[in-house]
Amino acid sequence: MKLSTYYTSEEHLGIFVSNKLYQVNLLHQDLPNDILDFLEQGEKSMTLLKSCEQRLIDNPDFITSVEDYQLLAPVPRPRSCRDGYAFRQHVATARRNRGLGMIPEFDQFPIFYFTNHNAIFGGGELSFMPDHFRQLDFELEVAIVIGKKGRNIRAEVADQYIAGYTIMNDLSARTLQMEEMLLNLGPAKGKDFATSIGPWLVTTDELEVFRTTTKDNHTGVQYNMPMTCTINGVQVSSGNMNQMDWTFAEIIERASYGVDLYPGDVIGSGTVGTGCFLELNGTGKLNNPDFVPQWLNVGDVVSLQVEGLGELTNTIIAEQTDWSILNRKK
Repeated sequence: MKLSTYYTSEEHLGIFVSNKLYQVNLLHQDLPNDILDFLEQGEKSMTLLKSCEQRLIDNPDFITSVEDYQLLAPVPRPRSCRDGYAFRQHVATARRNRGLGMIPEFDQFPIFYFTNHNAIFGGGELSFMPDHFRQLDFELEVAIVIGKKGRNIRAEVADQYIAGYTIMNDLSARTLQMEEMLLNLGPAKGKDFATSIGPWLVTTDELEVFRTTTKDNHTGVQYNMPMTCTINGVQVSSGNMNQMDWTFAEIIERASYGVDLYPGDVIGSGTVGTGCFLELNGTGKLNNPDFVPQWLNVGDVVSLQVEGLGELTNTIIAEQTDWSILNRKK
Protein backbone atom coordinates (compact mmCIF):
# COMPACT_ATOMS: atom_id res chain seq x y z
CA MET A 1 0.00 0.00 0.00
CA LYS A 2 1.01 3.61 -0.57
CA LEU A 3 -0.05 5.84 2.33
CA SER A 4 0.10 9.62 2.44
CA THR A 5 -0.81 12.58 4.55
CA TYR A 6 -2.45 15.28 2.46
CA TYR A 7 -4.11 18.64 2.96
CA THR A 8 -7.35 20.04 1.61
CA SER A 9 -8.96 22.31 4.19
CA GLU A 10 -7.37 20.13 6.88
CA GLU A 11 -5.01 17.17 7.10
CA HIS A 12 -6.14 13.67 6.17
CA LEU A 13 -4.67 10.20 5.86
CA GLY A 14 -4.87 8.90 2.30
CA ILE A 15 -4.15 5.79 0.27
CA PHE A 16 -3.10 5.71 -3.38
CA VAL A 17 -4.82 3.08 -5.51
CA SER A 18 -4.46 3.01 -9.30
CA ASN A 19 -2.99 6.55 -9.27
CA LYS A 20 -5.96 7.95 -7.36
CA LEU A 21 -6.03 9.21 -3.78
CA TYR A 22 -8.73 8.13 -1.33
CA GLN A 23 -9.45 9.36 2.19
CA VAL A 24 -8.77 6.43 4.48
CA ASN A 25 -11.36 7.03 7.20
CA LEU A 26 -14.12 7.15 4.59
CA LEU A 27 -13.26 3.62 3.48
CA HIS A 28 -14.19 2.11 6.83
CA GLN A 29 -15.51 3.60 10.07
CA ASP A 30 -12.82 1.86 12.14
CA LEU A 31 -9.94 3.45 10.22
CA PRO A 32 -8.44 6.70 11.64
CA ASN A 33 -7.74 9.93 9.78
CA ASP A 34 -4.19 10.38 11.13
CA ILE A 35 -1.05 8.40 10.27
CA LEU A 36 0.14 8.11 13.90
CA ASP A 37 -3.25 6.85 15.05
CA PHE A 38 -3.23 4.40 12.13
CA LEU A 39 0.22 3.08 13.04
CA GLU A 40 -0.74 2.81 16.72
CA GLN A 41 -3.50 0.37 15.75
CA GLY A 42 -0.83 -1.88 14.26
CA GLU A 43 -1.70 -5.01 12.30
CA LYS A 44 -5.43 -4.45 12.81
CA SER A 45 -5.44 -1.23 10.78
CA MET A 46 -3.02 -2.59 8.17
CA THR A 47 -5.19 -5.66 7.53
CA LEU A 48 -8.41 -3.65 7.40
CA LEU A 49 -6.98 -1.06 5.00
CA LYS A 50 -5.53 -3.81 2.81
CA SER A 51 -9.03 -5.25 2.38
CA CYS A 52 -10.34 -1.76 1.52
CA GLU A 53 -7.56 -1.38 -1.04
CA GLN A 54 -8.60 -4.63 -2.69
CA ARG A 55 -12.20 -3.45 -2.75
CA LEU A 56 -11.09 -0.27 -4.55
CA ILE A 57 -9.14 -2.33 -7.07
CA ASP A 58 -12.20 -4.50 -7.71
CA ASN A 59 -14.67 -1.63 -7.69
CA PRO A 60 -13.02 1.81 -8.15
CA ASP A 61 -16.38 3.59 -8.05
CA PHE A 62 -17.46 2.52 -4.59
CA ILE A 63 -16.06 5.80 -3.18
CA THR A 64 -15.04 9.11 -4.78
CA SER A 65 -11.34 9.88 -5.02
CA VAL A 66 -9.87 13.07 -3.58
CA GLU A 67 -9.17 16.01 -5.89
CA ASP A 68 -7.27 19.30 -5.40
CA TYR A 69 -5.04 18.23 -2.53
CA GLN A 70 -1.52 19.01 -1.35
CA LEU A 71 0.74 16.14 -0.38
CA LEU A 72 2.55 16.61 2.93
CA ALA A 73 5.22 14.40 4.47
CA PRO A 74 3.63 10.96 4.93
CA VAL A 75 4.46 11.27 8.66
CA PRO A 76 4.38 15.06 9.19
CA ARG A 77 5.10 14.93 12.92
CA PRO A 78 7.12 11.79 13.69
CA ARG A 79 7.70 10.98 17.33
CA SER A 80 11.43 11.04 16.67
CA CYS A 81 13.80 11.14 13.72
CA ARG A 82 17.15 9.37 13.58
CA ASP A 83 19.52 9.20 10.63
CA GLY A 84 22.01 6.41 10.05
CA TYR A 85 25.38 6.07 8.31
CA ALA A 86 24.86 2.81 6.46
CA PHE A 87 26.64 3.23 3.10
CA ARG A 88 30.35 2.43 3.25
CA GLN A 89 31.04 4.02 -0.15
CA HIS A 90 29.83 7.43 1.04
CA VAL A 91 31.88 7.29 4.25
CA ALA A 92 35.04 6.01 2.57
CA THR A 93 34.90 8.49 -0.31
CA ALA A 94 34.18 11.49 1.89
CA ARG A 95 37.08 10.59 4.15
CA ARG A 96 39.43 9.90 1.23
CA ASN A 97 38.62 13.31 -0.21
CA ARG A 98 39.79 14.85 3.09
CA GLY A 99 43.02 12.84 3.05
CA LEU A 100 41.80 10.36 5.69
CA GLY A 101 41.71 6.58 5.69
CA MET A 102 38.54 4.57 6.23
CA ILE A 103 37.54 4.56 9.88
CA PRO A 104 37.57 0.92 11.11
CA GLU A 105 34.74 1.51 13.60
CA PHE A 106 32.34 1.80 10.66
CA ASP A 107 32.39 -2.00 10.32
CA GLN A 108 31.85 -2.59 14.04
CA PHE A 109 28.42 -1.03 14.64
CA PRO A 110 25.79 1.06 12.81
CA ILE A 111 25.99 4.65 13.99
CA PHE A 112 23.14 7.19 13.85
CA TYR A 113 22.30 10.68 15.11
CA PHE A 114 19.07 12.41 16.12
CA THR A 115 17.75 15.18 13.90
CA ASN A 116 14.85 17.59 14.40
CA HIS A 117 11.54 15.70 14.24
CA ASN A 118 9.75 19.07 14.30
CA ALA A 119 11.34 20.14 11.00
CA ILE A 120 9.96 17.39 8.74
CA PHE A 121 8.56 18.45 5.35
CA GLY A 122 7.14 16.80 2.27
CA GLY A 123 7.62 17.80 -1.34
CA GLY A 124 7.22 21.39 -2.53
CA GLU A 125 8.94 24.62 -1.56
CA LEU A 126 11.49 24.71 1.25
CA SER A 127 12.75 28.03 2.61
CA PHE A 128 16.17 28.59 4.12
CA MET A 129 18.04 31.21 6.15
CA PRO A 130 21.12 33.03 4.80
CA ASP A 131 23.60 30.85 6.70
CA HIS A 132 22.02 27.71 5.24
CA PHE A 133 23.05 28.88 1.77
CA ARG A 134 26.70 28.76 2.76
CA GLN A 135 27.22 25.35 1.14
CA LEU A 136 23.62 24.08 1.18
CA ASP A 137 23.54 20.38 0.30
CA PHE A 138 21.09 17.60 -0.51
CA GLU A 139 21.47 14.03 0.74
CA LEU A 140 19.93 11.12 -1.15
CA GLU A 141 18.56 8.59 1.36
CA VAL A 142 15.79 6.14 2.16
CA ALA A 143 13.97 6.07 5.49
CA ILE A 144 11.84 3.60 7.38
CA VAL A 145 8.88 4.31 9.64
CA ILE A 146 8.49 2.15 12.73
CA GLY A 147 5.14 0.37 12.89
CA LYS A 148 5.00 -1.04 16.42
CA LYS A 149 6.50 -0.38 19.82
CA GLY A 150 9.63 -2.30 20.71
CA ARG A 151 12.66 -2.31 22.97
CA ASN A 152 15.92 -4.29 22.72
CA ILE A 153 14.83 -5.54 19.30
CA ARG A 154 17.16 -8.17 17.83
CA ALA A 155 18.18 -7.71 14.20
CA GLU A 156 16.81 -11.16 13.37
CA VAL A 157 13.24 -9.95 13.95
CA ALA A 158 13.64 -6.19 13.47
CA ASP A 159 12.18 -6.04 9.94
CA GLN A 160 8.82 -6.99 11.48
CA TYR A 161 8.81 -3.58 13.20
CA ILE A 162 8.97 -1.64 9.93
CA ALA A 163 5.64 -0.21 8.74
CA GLY A 164 7.05 1.02 5.45
CA TYR A 165 9.67 2.93 3.50
CA THR A 166 9.92 6.44 2.08
CA ILE A 167 12.47 8.69 0.37
CA MET A 168 14.46 11.06 2.59
CA ASN A 169 16.42 14.23 1.77
CA ASP A 170 18.58 15.10 4.77
CA LEU A 171 19.26 18.71 3.82
CA SER A 172 22.54 20.01 5.23
CA ALA A 173 24.15 23.40 5.76
CA ARG A 174 27.78 22.33 5.44
CA THR A 175 29.45 25.51 6.72
CA LEU A 176 27.42 25.37 9.93
CA GLN A 177 27.93 21.62 10.18
CA MET A 178 31.71 21.64 9.73
CA GLU A 179 32.13 24.57 12.11
CA GLU A 180 30.26 22.90 14.97
CA MET A 181 31.81 19.46 14.43
CA LEU A 182 35.26 20.93 15.09
CA LEU A 183 34.08 20.82 18.71
CA ASN A 184 33.43 17.04 18.39
CA LEU A 185 29.70 17.45 18.83
CA GLY A 186 27.01 17.22 16.20
CA PRO A 187 25.84 17.38 13.55
CA ALA A 188 23.16 19.61 14.99
CA LYS A 189 22.68 23.20 13.75
CA GLY A 190 23.90 22.20 10.30
CA LYS A 191 21.07 19.66 10.06
CA ASP A 192 18.14 20.70 12.23
CA PHE A 193 16.32 23.08 9.89
CA ALA A 194 14.78 20.79 7.24
CA THR A 195 14.44 17.12 6.37
CA SER A 196 12.02 16.19 3.61
CA ILE A 197 10.40 12.77 3.26
CA GLY A 198 7.86 11.39 0.81
CA PRO A 199 5.99 11.34 -1.41
CA TRP A 200 4.30 8.46 0.41
CA LEU A 201 4.90 5.63 2.85
CA VAL A 202 5.18 2.34 0.94
CA THR A 203 4.37 -0.75 2.98
CA THR A 204 6.84 -3.61 2.94
CA ASP A 205 4.61 -6.05 1.04
CA GLU A 206 4.87 -3.83 -2.06
CA LEU A 207 8.67 -4.09 -2.03
CA GLU A 208 9.02 -7.88 -2.08
CA VAL A 209 9.69 -7.75 -5.84
CA PHE A 210 12.88 -5.75 -5.10
CA ARG A 211 14.18 -8.03 -2.34
CA THR A 212 17.74 -9.23 -2.82
CA THR A 213 20.45 -11.20 -1.03
CA THR A 214 21.72 -9.64 2.18
CA LYS A 215 25.45 -8.92 2.31
CA ASP A 216 27.70 -11.47 4.01
CA ASN A 217 27.94 -11.16 7.80
CA HIS A 218 24.87 -8.94 7.99
CA THR A 219 21.30 -9.58 9.13
CA GLY A 220 18.05 -8.22 7.74
CA VAL A 221 16.19 -7.54 4.52
CA GLN A 222 17.89 -5.69 1.66
CA TYR A 223 16.40 -4.39 -1.58
CA ASN A 224 17.69 -3.81 -5.11
CA MET A 225 16.21 -0.35 -5.69
CA PRO A 226 18.06 2.21 -7.85
CA MET A 227 18.38 5.70 -6.36
CA THR A 228 19.06 8.94 -8.27
CA CYS A 229 19.07 12.68 -7.71
CA THR A 230 18.53 15.37 -10.32
CA ILE A 231 19.09 19.10 -9.84
CA ASN A 232 17.16 21.26 -12.31
CA GLY A 233 16.66 18.20 -14.50
CA VAL A 234 20.34 17.19 -14.57
CA GLN A 235 21.27 13.93 -12.87
CA VAL A 236 24.04 14.40 -10.32
CA SER A 237 23.84 11.22 -8.24
CA SER A 238 23.21 7.52 -8.76
CA GLY A 239 23.23 4.62 -6.31
CA ASN A 240 21.19 1.68 -5.06
CA MET A 241 19.68 0.56 -1.77
CA ASN A 242 21.48 -2.76 -2.18
CA GLN A 243 24.72 -0.87 -1.44
CA MET A 244 23.72 -0.41 2.21
CA ASP A 245 26.36 -2.14 4.32
CA TRP A 246 24.36 -1.93 7.54
CA THR A 247 20.75 -3.06 7.17
CA PHE A 248 17.80 -1.25 8.68
CA ALA A 249 17.31 -4.31 10.91
CA GLU A 250 20.78 -3.79 12.35
CA ILE A 251 20.19 -0.06 12.80
CA ILE A 252 16.93 -0.84 14.64
CA GLU A 253 18.76 -3.28 16.90
CA ARG A 254 21.21 -0.59 17.98
CA ALA A 255 18.63 2.22 18.14
CA SER A 256 16.32 0.17 20.39
CA TYR A 257 19.01 -0.93 22.83
CA GLY A 258 17.76 0.14 26.26
CA VAL A 259 15.10 2.47 24.82
CA ASP A 260 11.62 2.18 23.34
CA LEU A 261 10.92 2.71 19.67
CA TYR A 262 7.39 3.87 18.89
CA PRO A 263 5.02 3.73 15.92
CA GLY A 264 5.78 6.78 13.80
CA ASP A 265 9.51 6.99 14.59
CA VAL A 266 11.51 7.74 11.42
CA ILE A 267 14.99 6.30 10.79
CA GLY A 268 17.06 7.28 7.73
CA SER A 269 19.66 5.16 5.98
CA GLY A 270 22.33 7.80 5.66
CA THR A 271 23.64 9.01 2.32
CA VAL A 272 24.10 6.64 -0.59
CA GLY A 273 27.48 6.76 -2.36
CA THR A 274 27.64 9.90 -4.61
CA GLY A 275 24.49 11.10 -2.83
CA CYS A 276 25.52 14.63 -1.83
CA PHE A 277 27.56 17.58 -3.11
CA LEU A 278 29.98 17.30 -0.19
CA GLU A 279 31.14 13.97 -1.57
CA LEU A 280 30.85 14.91 -5.25
CA ASN A 281 32.73 18.19 -4.80
CA GLY A 282 35.51 16.50 -2.87
CA THR A 283 35.96 13.90 -5.59
CA GLY A 284 35.87 16.55 -8.30
CA LYS A 285 38.51 18.65 -6.56
CA LEU A 286 40.71 15.61 -5.93
CA ASN A 287 40.63 14.70 -9.62
CA ASN A 288 40.90 18.26 -10.96
CA PRO A 289 42.32 21.21 -9.00
CA ASP A 290 40.31 23.59 -11.19
CA PHE A 291 37.00 21.89 -10.37
CA VAL A 292 34.28 24.37 -9.35
CA PRO A 293 32.19 23.09 -6.41
CA GLN A 294 28.40 23.05 -6.73
CA TRP A 295 25.93 23.77 -3.93
CA LEU A 296 22.19 24.33 -3.82
CA ASN A 297 20.96 27.84 -4.61
CA VAL A 298 17.69 29.75 -4.65
CA GLY A 299 15.38 28.43 -7.34
CA ASP A 300 17.00 25.00 -7.63
CA VAL A 301 14.63 22.07 -8.05
CA VAL A 302 15.89 18.95 -6.26
CA SER A 303 14.30 15.63 -7.22
CA LEU A 304 15.16 12.35 -5.49
CA GLN A 305 13.96 9.16 -7.17
CA VAL A 306 13.98 5.66 -5.69
CA GLU A 307 12.48 2.79 -7.67
CA GLY A 308 9.43 1.50 -5.84
CA LEU A 309 9.18 4.58 -3.62
CA GLY A 310 8.46 7.30 -6.18
CA GLU A 311 9.92 10.78 -6.51
CA LEU A 312 10.40 13.49 -3.88
CA THR A 313 10.81 17.00 -5.31
CA ASN A 314 11.62 20.24 -3.48
CA THR A 315 12.17 23.78 -4.74
CA ILE A 316 14.70 25.90 -2.85
CA ILE A 317 13.58 29.39 -1.77
CA ALA A 318 15.09 31.97 0.60
CA GLU A 319 13.72 33.52 3.78
CA GLN A 320 13.39 37.27 3.39
CA THR A 321 15.92 38.18 6.07
CA ASP A 322 19.60 39.02 6.50
CA TRP A 323 19.81 37.47 10.00
CA SER A 324 23.02 35.44 10.33
CA ILE A 325 24.38 33.58 13.35
CA LEU A 326 27.69 33.05 11.56
CA ASN A 327 28.17 36.82 11.52
CA ARG A 328 27.42 36.98 15.26
CA LYS A 329 30.32 34.79 16.39
CA LYS A 330 32.48 36.29 19.11
